[in-house]
Amino acid sequence: MEKTLERTIREIPRDVIDKIIVIDDGSRDRTAEIARTLNVAVIVHESNRGYGAAQKTGYKAALRDGADLVVLIHGDYQCDPRLVSYLVAPIKLDVCDFVLGNRVRSRKEARGNGMPTWKYYANRLLTEVENLVLGLNLGEAHSGYRAYSRRVLETVPFEKASDRYAFDQEFIVQAAYFGFRIGDVPVTLRYMPEASSISFRTGLGYARITLNALFRYLLHRINLKKFSLLTKP
Repeated sequence: MEKTLERTIREIPRDVIDKIIVIDDGSRDRTAEIARTLNVAVIVHESNRGYGAAQKTGYKAALRDGADLVVLIHGDYQCDPRLVSYLVAPIKLDVCDFVLGNRVRSRKEARGNGMPTWKYYANRLLTEVENLVLGLNLGEAHSGYRAYSRRVLETVPFEKASDRYAFDQEFIVQAAYFGFRIGDVPVTLRYMPEASSISFRTGLGYARITLNALFRYLLHRINLKKFSLLTKP
């Protein structure tokens, strides 16, 4: 993260974003040190609490600061920070409540930008399953480039979602269950040695937690079993 954070932050359009908050989840590199030189807010977890826990910290901080829109962008420079304007536009126009960046507009483009073959097909398959179960029509459901309206974050009980990598998919399930309008916009993708990526083995675990979240959604929806994940406080 320390190798890509500065490039990521410097390319975020400041005429769209009022404040940038960097969450350092107990990293052992210079991420927090670098962030503090870039005129951004920095929150550091003293120990690693997990991918989902880092997002929870960031969202709660943004809500406390009075944010109307919140954008999640990973600091690994994999998605183009300049596209933040387009990510938030559907929310500003009251077309969507929750927008994802779609990194897989075509197989040729995704593969050409370095997405592994197995990851491309797994992404497509899982996205179609989620669309079917949740009644959505997303081009991709697995992007970490996201924008939310304040109402989404105030309504969805995201603190009940996982502190780990299951968070992203559980959040989509929650947002769909509570009836929010979810859409996506095309974004460019960069696979670089310094960018984050998961192994095939980790990918299998990710698929399992995605399917588990969808299964719980179905059980909750048909009243066979209730889950706190889908219950407002």
